[in-house]
Amino acid sequence: MNLLIFVSLGYVMVLFIVAFAAERAAQAGRGKWLRSPMIYTLSLSIYCTAWTFYGAVGFAVRSGLEFVTIYLGPSLVMFGWWWTLRKLVRIGRTQRITSIADLISARFGKSNLLAVGLTLLAVAGTTPYIALQLQSVTQSYAVFARASQGGTGEINQTVTALWIAVGLAFFTILFGTRKLDVNERHDGVVMAIAVEAVVKLVALLAVGVFVVWGISGGIAPMLEKIDASEIGAWEVSGGRWAGLTFLSAAAFICLPRMFHVMVVESDDERHLRTASWAFPAYLMLMSLFVLPIAVTGLDLLPKGSNPDMFVLTVPLSQGQNGLAMLSFLGGFSSATSMVIVATIALSTMVSNHIVMPIWLSITGGGVSVSGDVRYVVLLARRLSIGAIVMLAYFYFQLSGGGSALAAMGLVSFVGVAQALPVMIGGIFWRGATRIGALCGLGIGFAIWTYALFLPSLGNGLVLSDTLLSNGPWGLAWLAPQALFGIKGLDPILHCLFWSMLFNSAAFVLVSLCTFPAPMERLQGAQFVNVFQQAQPRRGWSRGAAQSEDLMIMSQRILGARDAQALFEKEARRQGVQGILPDPSPEFLDVLERKLSGSVGAATAHAMIGQIAGGASVSVDDLLAVADETAQIMEYSSKLEAQSFELTRTAEQLRHVNEKLTQLSVQKDGFISQISHELRTPMTSIRAFSEILRDSDDMAATDKARYAGIIHSETLRLTRLLDDLLDLAVLEAGRVSLNLSQKSLSEVIESAVSSAGITSDTDLVVTQKGSGRDIVLTTDVDRLSQVFINVISNARKYCTADIPTLLIKAFEENGRVTVDFIDNGSGIAADMRSVIFEKFSRVGETQAGGAGLGLAICREIMHRLDGEISYLPGQGGGAFRVRFPAELEKIQQDV
Repeated sequence: MNLLIFVSLGYVMVLFIVAFAAERAAQAGRGKWLRSPMIYTLSLSIYCTAWTFYGAVGFAVRSGLEFVTIYLGPSLVMFGWWWTLRKLVRIGRTQRITSIADLISARFGKSNLLAVGLTLLAVAGTTPYIALQLQSVTQSYAVFARASQGGTGEINQTVTALWIAVGLAFFTILFGTRKLDVNERHDGVVMAIAVEAVVKLVALLAVGVFVVWGISGGIAPMLEKIDASEIGAWEVSGGRWAGLTFLSAAAFICLPRMFHVMVVESDDERHLRTASWAFPAYLMLMSLFVLPIAVTGLDLLPKGSNPDMFVLTVPLSQGQNGLAMLSFLGGFSSATSMVIVATIALSTMVSNHIVMPIWLSITGGGVSVSGDVRYVVLLARRLSIGAIVMLAYFYFQLSGGGSALAAMGLVSFVGVAQALPVMIGGIFWRGATRIGALCGLGIGFAIWTYALFLPSLGNGLVLSDTLLSNGPWGLAWLAPQALFGIKGLDPILHCLFWSMLFNSAAFVLVSLCTFPAPMERLQGAQFVNVFQQAQPRRGWSRGAAQSEDLMIMSQRILGARDAQALFEKEARRQGVQGILPDPSPEFLDVLERKLSGSVGAATAHAMIGQIAGGASVSVDDLLAVADETAQIMEYSSKLEAQSFELTRTAEQLRHVNEKLTQLSVQKDGFISQISHELRTPMTSIRAFSEILRDSDDMAATDKARYAGIIHSETLRLTRLLDDLLDLAVLEAGRVSLNLSQKSLSEVIESAVSSAGITSDTDLVVTQKGSGRDIVLTTDVDRLSQVFINVISNARKYCTADIPTLLIKAFEENGRVTVDFIDNGSGIAADMRSVIFEKFSRVGETQAGGAGLGLAICREIMHRLDGEISYLPGQGGGAFRVRFPAELEKIQQDV
């Protein structure tokens, strides 16, 4: 027994050294490895407490495979709720959250009343769990005491538990309250927890390996033992499994210690990616040998042995004292790591949300001239740690231990799970209100206390046996474990169902019936949209704050050096001489977030409010005005944007309408022109053919002349029909390109000749440019058709006394550009948008035409991967034709 005490003290000393070395390394800037994803993952192992280390085996003996739900819930959270956890970590970093109570308080308008309620709930829900750790370590000492004296030795469990509580409180105070800003990482504590995570895993695996291979002889015989045991035949209840899995998942998020290591101690939200698979793997290893140890303990140990201690008693029964010692250290690690982190988290909540508000109310408004706030906060946390550990010790004494503590793990889980609806609703629902959160938490806490917590203390201790069985005043439907007449349910699931139902319903319904205050709306936007906001929205208005008062207050909370560094940095940013910055709303917001890491969001807001609240209008009033003004400005901005959009749309519609009107006129003109163009040759053909038919004695010269007229009109009609058919084919995409090679200069000269331009005509054509000798690979005939049409138009429509046409060609980046510029009057601005439409005709000239030429050109150039456009500002009519020198894509008939 003395050896066990010596080993325990030696192990604690090792943890001291590890924690101290980690803190020194972090302070010297050599602790980058301390903030690795794997250390973060191992710190999450505080979920695996002594109840998990020892109690999982006992759970398996009593309830079969239900013990798996303890590990399944957190694994599902890490796998499936990774995005939610990342959001919590992001909120924690941006808002400098110090605890789960601080998170919910900050979300709902930095309400200290809500924070107090959460703190009381957390303390009430966690104290039994800390008592359970004391009970497990005390029982493990008792096991060794009996083994060392042949089964007859006993220890004074009361005294042992007291010394264990004192030792844990001392270690936590030493390394958990060295820094005031709990938003900074406790590198020493975190590293010690990581070491303990490895120790308890190695210990449990070592016992499991010994049981499977050292006692049972291998995997196959072990599986046969499991199948033959009562545990292997245990029936699984789907409803109970679902309830316990949900409960463990909710507790994994809401337990103060889990929130502390997962959110407050998080240095980088990207570490969650590693933890999302590494932590479930850790839980799998922790649960790997639970069934083998349980089955072996039932086979080897006397009937009636405590199954919670099988991890210790099985090695001791086989004379494996060294393995039993390692197992004891694993259980000791599980208990101590949980107590350390839980008391740090709870002491932070107690000091920030209970002690500090009371201290502020006692000191009144003189924050800047009061006592040393830093000392008060640190002292409050140290006293809170001692008080919480002692409270757990007294609970251990009050409950009597034994079977009353066997289910305390799940009892605590149900208690802390009451924060889940408010937490999830707060970070995802902007409409959630403070009053709704208070109602939901209050109702859930009351049902848990009445239906589970008080009955768990033992029959008759707080609630009489008559009340437990018959209900208050004889109302059986109000019996604590048979609410509304529902009997036969497991007390854990019974309380979980009713508390979560009324908690969630009250939270939602009251939130829908109430309206959030201005501060709640501001905080709600920051929390819900935390990923969309680069910086938090500002909540302070310029008031009567003095930088000197703020400096004095900050020094007493942060310390002189940290406060002066913060103020000097802000002064440099503002460009102010000295170290006192202007107390702008931006600076007050920065200062509030910095102080929140030390005294909590609600307290920091109140302390700055006392100094900055010299104006006759309260902060809430200013925020309300600012919020309503922001809403008005936002609404005005939306109206302005909508007005601009409507104006732009109306302008577009006007242009489209003008274009449609022009096209309609063009269409009417086209129909009239087509009718004219078709009627004229048909009339001539009909008239002269009738003359030829009815004149038998007509002279041969007249017959030839009339036949020539008929032939020319037929050609004219054929050209018109060819144009219509050609345009229809091009628009439908039913055209094949016949690629060939030809120089650009040859194509231009051929087009000039085909357009009837000679030295005798009235249009002078000149050419220049660097691209005349370019070799083209394209459909030369189609390209020539475009050139001919443009040149013919220049000849037809150029109204200059001496018509001239300049053709410029050049190549750039593999594309050829050919400009056709005449010296005429050009095309009117109102006609340029429709000249390429198939009904378009520019003016009325002798040349006439059906207005199909440029429409055909546009379709041809589209097929040639090019374009044709009108060039304004050239002094006359000007068209630009651009196309690739080598057409790679050959378009086939559709």
